[in-house]
Amino acid sequence: MSKVCAICGKGKMSGNKVSHSNRRTPKTYSANLQKVKVEINGKESTEYVCTRCIRTANKEQH
Repeated sequence: MSKVCAICGKGKMSGNKVSHSNRRTPKTYSANLQKVKVEINGKESTEYVCTRCIRTANKEQH
């Protein structure tokens, strides 16, 4: 199973690596995922969540 954000579904992204001579080769970028403890219906579990969703959740709490 690949790592995917449990909230927004963000996962691996693809793009091009561009050299100095402007040659393009395919490259994959991984999302910045962190393991976070999440409480759902009284049960606590760990999920992978991207940092953008963590920031948004912290802003909504304060």
